[in-house]
Amino acid sequence: MDYKDKIRKLLALAKSPEPEEAKFALLKARKLMAEHKLSERDLEERNTTVIKRAIRETFSKKANSWMDPLSVVIGENYCCSAFRCKISAKTTVWHVGFIGLEGDIEICVKIFRYAVRCIKSEQKKLRKQHRDYYTPQEIAKICDSYGYGFARGVYEAFTRQNEENQEYGLVLKVPKEVKDELEKIGPPKEFKKTPQPKTVGELDAAWRGVEDGRKFDPSNKLEEKKQEA
Repeated sequence: MDYKDKIRKLLALAKSPEPEEAKFALLKARKLMAEHKLSERDLEERNTTVIKRAIRETFSKKANSWMDPLSVVIGENYCCSAFRCKISAKTTVWHVGFIGLEGDIEICVKIFRYAVRCIKSEQKKLRKQHRDYYTPQEIAKICDSYGYGFARGVYEAFTRQNEENQEYGLVLKVPKEVKDELEKIGPPKEFKKTPQPKTVGELDAAWRGVEDGRKFDPSNKLEEKKQEA
């Protein structure tokens, strides 16, 4: 089975976006990609076609702004570079985009979308949990805090994975061809500074996001589902 098919199956099995399952899926997918890259390097096989792709996921400074740092973290750890673009100069809504080699970008996009789905699932729980105690505006900030925290936690998890498997950091780096293409767009300006939690609800959600993002507990939930499939 092709490594891409293995990753697709892995993400398909993780239908319930619980934090521990999400983290296991993200790290397992990255492990599969790294192992493929190592084999590819040994065989001296490499497709250098660069793809630039904007996807349907959107964000703005007022809604889902955590997608910006999340896309950067996912991109950098799956051999791609993230960028953002507008359909129209008049709109305040941005699309997430990725630049990567033809063989990498499909996986990177799937991983990003999976992470977004996991975050939104938890945000839905947070809205329900706090709806009787906070205003809609306050709940929106709580949900954003969770998203930013999750992005931070994922970054920490990938960093730890690189430390434990040093070859991963070598084979999963962004290729020169991708960096060259990104330079044509120009260096991205800072979109929005990570908001600092100001309320107990925001602080709790931020830490919850960090813990969910960096927690790697291979509880075998996905492995059990694989055996059942």
